Amino acid sequence: MGVEIERKFLVKGDRWRDLAPGELYRQGYIPTVESTVRIRVVNDRGFITIKGMSQGISRAEFEYEIPVSDAAQMLDTLCKAPLIEKYRHKIELNGLIWEVDEFLGENHGLIIAEVELRNADQAIDLPDWIGEDVSHDPRYYNSNLTKHPFTTW
Repeated sequence: MGVEIERKFLVKGDRWRDLAPGELYRQGYIPTVESTVRIRVVNDRGFITIKGMSQGISRAEFEYEIPVSDAAQMLDTLCKAPLIEKYRHKIELNGLIWEVDEFLGENHGLIIAEVELRNADQAIDLPDWIGEDVSHDPRYYNSNLTKHPFTTW
């Protein structure tokens, strides 16, 4: 079983922008009760991800590549609107990969940095462009941003 251990932070300033180019992500969520099913298209690749319930900053995660045409059809027919569209910038610092998501559309103006950890107690050095820790705030989960977009807060 895969496990995702992740912390999320708001991003401040623009010092991160020159550290890595961004890729356009388009993703949506298939309605479920106890888990999260995400469909994602990144460039010309499609993915399906199933995530379990969060336990602190950890949760079970299973991700598989699927044909991009299947992913596109699922986004258009199975996923609830609005879809999440964002540019993801992957920045390597101090042995960790920071994923900075710059949201578009109904979540425009929101910029979040996520970092996956080996364990929940792992110490990390925070770059100067990292702001408030929002790891435990469900408003910032991508699956919730489809239900309550940032521009409506």
